[in-house]
Amino acid sequence: MQLEIRPDPTEVGRARRWTRSRLAVSGIAADEPLAETLVLLVSELVTNAVVHTGCPAVLRLSLPEEAAEPSTVRLEVADASDRAPVPRCADGDATGGRGLALVDGLADRWGWSPEGAGKRIWCELDRCDRPRDAASCLGGVPAYEGLAFETV
Repeated sequence: MQLEIRPDPTEVGRARRWTRSRLAVSGIAADEPLAETLVLLVSELVTNAVVHTGCPAVLRLSLPEEAAEPSTVRLEVADASDRAPVPRCADGDATGGRGLALVDGLADRWGWSPEGAGKRIWCELDRCDRPRDAASCLGGVPAYEGLAFETV
């Protein structure tokens, strides 16, 4: 299932609502940790597409057919920009620059690949009993320790 995204910041809220409705139809409860995490990841990746590319994008969700079974949920955002996603190291007082670090901390896997003239950023969540803690991801993600990233 997919949703076309216009290059407009109001689309982020629409993407979150669309995601919640797809989750409800698939039998994943809104208060389930997987649902809360997925909505946050949708918000981050759609915001990046809208803010940093200025191009239309496509949000895709692959949800399990049986909500009670262990499975993997996949989220993809494809846009027409050929600019690679660049993780930033935000200062403690910065109001932005933590989106990809949050994705890295919350998703079980994530990455990106060129697609036509643009790119596709994806992440996967394994449906399990382990709760994900978004607050712990905001203070610094261990996966970035020792790595240098370009500040945009």
